[in-house]
Amino acid sequence: MVWVPLSPTSSDRRALLRAPSTTTMSLEWLSDWSWSLDGLRDFIATGIQSFRDCDATALVAVACLLVLFVWYCYHVGREQPRAYATVNALMQSAEANGVQNGFVYCQSPECVRCSHHDGLNQKLYHNLQEYAKRYSWSGMGRIHKGIREQGRYLNSRPSIQKPEVFFLPDLPTTPYFSRDAQKHDVELLERNFQTILCEFETLYKAFSNCSLPQGWKMNSTPSGEWFTFYLVNQGMCVPRNCRRCPRTYRLLGSLRTCIGNNVFGNACISVLSPGTVIAEHYGPTNIRIRCHLGLKTPSNCELVVGGEPQCWAEGRCLLFDDSFLHTAFHEGAPEEGPRVVFMVDLWHPNVAAAERQALDFIFAPGR
Repeated sequence: MVWVPLSPTSSDRRALLRAPSTTTMSLEWLSDWSWSLDGLRDFIATGIQSFRDCDATALVAVACLLVLFVWYCYHVGREQPRAYATVNALMQSAEANGVQNGFVYCQSPECVRCSHHDGLNQKLYHNLQEYAKRYSWSGMGRIHKGIREQGRYLNSRPSIQKPEVFFLPDLPTTPYFSRDAQKHDVELLERNFQTILCEFETLYKAFSNCSLPQGWKMNSTPSGEWFTFYLVNQGMCVPRNCRRCPRTYRLLGSLRTCIGNNVFGNACISVLSPGTVIAEHYGPTNIRIRCHLGLKTPSNCELVVGGEPQCWAEGRCLLFDDSFLHTAFHEGAPEEGPRVVFMVDLWHPNVAAAERQALDFIFAPGR
């Protein structure tokens, strides 16, 4: 409905002339107002005439289109909220059960591998500048080069080695490392094999068929079950878990090359049940080597890094570069039990001490 003011009567005109506001009115404004009313009348008359000239077919087509539009709006408004509700419900259920996304990108802002922030290189360069101002630019050439040309390095790397977050150039690349690469820490871990094994067995007694014990995480795998118990997760200590493995946690403090102060450092017990396959994936960086101390190693269990298979051995350390494409599997019989390793991240032996200090600063948790 359109409201159109009627032409004022003679008595109304006299009232308007007596009103205070009429003193500011001009004859020009009144003529414009009269012209706009005439134009509005002409527009309405034209619209009515056009409506009368339309035939029945056109009116039916317009009515059908209007009905379809209303139906579409109703359908979208009714269905879309259901989809969001379902996704949220699944995410909440996964968190409640301690399920992590493993190597599917989880979009968590806390996960260094899965959260791809815009302007990461600018942020890293800002952190490097801040470090150099506090300490020194000496020895920072390789890190500066890596940050400056990070995009080129990551895009040009062969598919066999593609760290997902940070690549430090000019480091020797090999899927596996000899035990001498970090001899002190390897020997210390192997001497304490029984200590770590005993604390694992105490933890593992809490497992049942109906629930996941507190502190354990289940990772997504194509088949089977893969559980992890973190003492250090992306540079952050997990106090409740460390209290349950006090001797193993104290051992970490005795390692000379353990990465414990940046987001690339982890230490955990990793358990693969029989029939488990971990999907092929890349680690986040090449500045570390990953050490696996075998705690329980049934037959038909293998680690494949860069296409090269290796087997674990109880009481022995296996060192590898997880920035290479790698996978692991346990194809042993169910009665053989799980494959269990104690995993800890150590510095790549060719990362200098000054570079380690700078990388700890640049990639500090929460920075």
